[in-house]
Amino acid sequence: MSEEAVSEATAGISRNDRKTREGYVVSDKMDKTVVVEVEDRVKHRLYGKVIRRTNRLKAHDEQNDCGVGDRVRLMETRPLSATKRWRVVEILERAK
Repeated sequence: MSEEAVSEATAGISRNDRKTREGYVVSDKMDKTVVVEVEDRVKHRLYGKVIRRTNRLKAHDEQNDCGVGDRVRLMETRPLSATKRWRVVEILERAK
């Protein structure tokens, strides 16, 4: 590689923005993994009614810090396992 190509690669050319989601932890029984339910509200294309759609995402929780009922922010990441593609960025609200 030329000197210029190396400097561009190490200069930290910005990556694409990663998706972030907020949701509630519904399971914390796995080691370093939590299941988070993310709700999305979409308007029906014909009838206009607002529909609630939920996705259950598996997220990496390095310190096993999250508990059931916690509200968390997730960020998309590289595949960490067969089903895990998200990581917990922060705990927004603890369960009561």
